[in-house]
Amino acid sequence: MVSALLGGWRSGRSAVGVWCSSRDSLVAESVASVKPDYVCIDMQHGASNFGNLVEMLQAVRSGGSAAVVRVPENSLALINKALDAGADGIIVPLVETVDGARRAVEACRYPPRGRRSYGPFRATITGRSGAPELEDVACIVMIETADGLANVEEIAKVEGLTALYVGPSDLSIALGLPPASLQEPEFVEALERIRQAAVGAGLVAGMHTHDGEVAAGYLAQGFGMVTVASDMTSLRAAVGRHVDRARAGVPQSAPVVTSPDRPGLVSEGAEG
Repeated sequence: MVSALLGGWRSGRSAVGVWCSSRDSLVAESVASVKPDYVCIDMQHGASNFGNLVEMLQAVRSGGSAAVVRVPENSLALINKALDAGADGIIVPLVETVDGARRAVEACRYPPRGRRSYGPFRATITGRSGAPELEDVACIVMIETADGLANVEEIAKVEGLTALYVGPSDLSIALGLPPASLQEPEFVEALERIRQAAVGAGLVAGMHTHDGEVAAGYLAQGFGMVTVASDMTSLRAAVGRHVDRARAGVPQSAPVVTSPDRPGLVSEGAEG
C-alpha cells in the first residue's frame, strides 16, 4: 500500500515535516495534530528507541501525519524493525557510497527487489495489506559527508531510492565550515549539487531546517521534502519568548508597599 506521503510526491506535491527528538508520545501527537505531511521520529540523535517506537508511531498517526523514522545507522535489522512497527518511511543517515545506498534500499524492499524479511507485526494493522508485493515505503538517504557529496550523482541513480535528504550541520562540518552555514558559498553550491542530482534522477530533494521562513525558501528552490521545525527547538524558543516578554514588563525593582493596617510594616510588593 502506498502511503499518503509517497502518493503526494508522486502527484508532484511537496511535503513539509516536523522533527521529533523527544521520546514523549504526547509531544509527538501534539506536533502531528497541526497537520504537517510527516513527523520524523529521530532514533539517531533523539531520545526515542525501539522500546517506545510503537507508541510514538501510534501518536503520530493519531495526530494525522505520516510517520517517518530516522534509524541510528544503515542496518538491515534496524530498518526492518522500524518498518515492521509501521513506519511510512525510513531516513538512513551518513550514506556515502553507492553500496551504502543499495543496502538501504534492500533493507526497505521485500525480495526480489531487496532483502527485507517478512514480519510486519504492527504494519498489518495500520492500513497496509501486509502483502509483500503491495508494500511501498519511502527510502530516504542522507547526504551529509564529503564522500557522500562526492558520490551524490551515482548514489542518486540507485534504483529504489525515494529521496536524498540533506543534514546541513554535518554537511557544513564536512566542508570545513561551522554547523549549518546555510549562507556560505561552499554550502550553497554543495546543496544545489545535491538537489540537481536528486531531481535529475527522479528523486525528491530534501532539506532539514528549524524555521518556517527558511523552509519556504527551500520549497521555492525545488526541494520537495523540507523539515520546517523540530519539537525541542520550537518548544524552547516559544517558552523563551514568553519568559522574555513577561520579564520585559516587570519593573527593575519591585514597588515598596506600606501596609495600611500596620504603618510600620514595609513589604516588597503586594499580593493580588
